[in-house]
Amino acid sequence: MGSLMLALAIVLGAGDAVEDAKVRVVSVRRVFHNGEHNAFTDLARFQGKLYLTFRSCPDGHMVHPTASIIVLASDDGQDWRQVHCFHVAERDTRDPHFLVFKDRLFVYTGTWYSGATTLARDDYDLNKHLGYAAWSDDGTTWHSPVMLEGTFGHYIWRAAAFDGKAYLCGRRKAGFAIGPRGEGREVESLMLESDDGLVWRKRGVFQETAGDETAFLFEPDGRILAVGRRGSGPAQLLKSSPPYEQWDRKDLDRYIGGPLLVKWGNRYVVGGRNTTQDRGPKTSLCWLVNDTLHEFAELPSGGDNSYPGLVELAPGRALVSYYSSHERDAAGRQITAIYLAELAIEE
Repeated sequence: MGSLMLALAIVLGAGDAVEDAKVRVVSVRRVFHNGEHNAFTDLARFQGKLYLTFRSCPDGHMVHPTASIIVLASDDGQDWRQVHCFHVAERDTRDPHFLVFKDRLFVYTGTWYSGATTLARDDYDLNKHLGYAAWSDDGTTWHSPVMLEGTFGHYIWRAAAFDGKAYLCGRRKAGFAIGPRGEGREVESLMLESDDGLVWRKRGVFQETAGDETAFLFEPDGRILAVGRRGSGPAQLLKSSPPYEQWDRKDLDRYIGGPLLVKWGNRYVVGGRNTTQDRGPKTSLCWLVNDTLHEFAELPSGGDNSYPGLVELAPGRALVSYYSSHERDAAGRQITAIYLAELAIEE
């Protein structure tokens, strides 16, 4: 598996609001490219190893039954090996996300039904969506694809766990309405709940209109913080407390595609695709401080890009995964590949 080291010595500050925390982008390297469209990443730590997952498809970004989910593992974040790959017959597998839950490593994927060939955009039907999982007890032996009960008609996305239960973002047409295809303002976002990570039920609705990709983060007392994409408009910051029936919502200052929300040490990180005015879409990372975003890094990226994951390597050091199409191969063809950036906080 080839890699491309990019020499970087970028120091970007987030200002007084985050105690003048500065972040150095130590390195960025391409870790996977197989000539296909590789996208939608996530990272996890499980039983002392690091895991990276993403979608790979020979036919491109859109809905194709040829898509697969790939899982790589590493002992140190430098050398990666493939430990699992799966697809679902007549479905497009995409947006894989990890969850460590009850001593198992889960990989969740939302799947569009496409049939035997590529699905025309006019035929996208959210009502036929279905969640699947791969899971492992040791990171070596995997079970997949496993259909997720209770997710039919739901586009599942990021997962989180708290107090012995797992939670998924699942968006669906309000009332499973028959009518407009694809997605739009008639889509609501649900918090789905599970006792075992495989059988799911409705816990509550947190977006009644324009539901979209949402990342959850649980605080130790059960309060939840979330960042939700809202189509092409500004993303929202969402807050709730048990039993998660009432939600506070606040518009952020930007669109965020493929949002990430994690803790890095005692700081909150929000990542995703930011649409710049003069340079197009970029993969961006921000501190979240007092409900406000402070950008601290923009990673080498362009075109079709973003959907990051993040794991802390050590105090003040982190690894970020993302995908991008800013590079070309030896023949001059644009590629869409998977990248890893190592970051360091400089106090």
